[in-house]
Amino acid sequence: MNLVIDMGNTLTKVALFERGSLLDVHRYDDFSEEDLPYYFRKHPIKMAIISSVGSSPERILQYISESQNCQAIILDHHLPLPFKVMYDTPETLGKDRLAGVAGAFYEFPEENILLIDAGTCITYDILTADGVYHGGAISPGLRMRYRAMNTFTKNLPFPGQQYETPLTGKNTNGSLHSGVLHGTVNELDGMIDEYRNEYGSLKVVFTGGDLNYFDKKLKNNIFARPNIVITGLNKILDYYFEKKSST
Repeated sequence: MNLVIDMGNTLTKVALFERGSLLDVHRYDDFSEEDLPYYFRKHPIKMAIISSVGSSPERILQYISESQNCQAIILDHHLPLPFKVMYDTPETLGKDRLAGVAGAFYEFPEENILLIDAGTCITYDILTADGVYHGGAISPGLRMRYRAMNTFTKNLPFPGQQYETPLTGKNTNGSLHSGVLHGTVNELDGMIDEYRNEYGSLKVVFTGGDLNYFDKKLKNNIFARPNIVITGLNKILDYYFEKKSST
């Protein structure tokens, strides 16, 4: 059994996989190694992977490796991957982006893939059918857009986040909602069209915390995959130990 720990900007996801199948996912606002004994008491975990976009995961790695006698790794740009990375600065590439691409690579083999992750930021990542990751784009997520207008102006409020609003705002809050929500939808559709113009046929794979908002509003067809990042981490974990055992 595999343990996958995905430490994101706002949440940590802890998932269990058995022979490639996702068994369970728990979400934490404030995760630490003190939460781990629960998993090891209940499950025969043999391998683990930790991905962190910000906080240091070394204490968690140490706990898993030393206290639980489990083979554990941290995702970084040195790990072997089943696809080629053509990113100029792989050491700065977000771990969640890399893991999401891995999940899409296995689910849609030999396809051009645009992976969109709508979370704290909105990220766009391109993987071509020849198994090459080219990079992509990063823009502000919904909440960040609201916060930016409130922070960098004197009079615009933070209206809270909502997911339905008319195109034409009748007051300041309504105008803010319209600009953020409709503006982001049009950005996404426009970016998908631009990537299709450049790369041709694309599988557009969508994930992230705001997936449910965008799922029904885009003009383009998408494949909604809320767990593709943790699935990709599990694939990277299996690939690493397969490579290690064959050498």
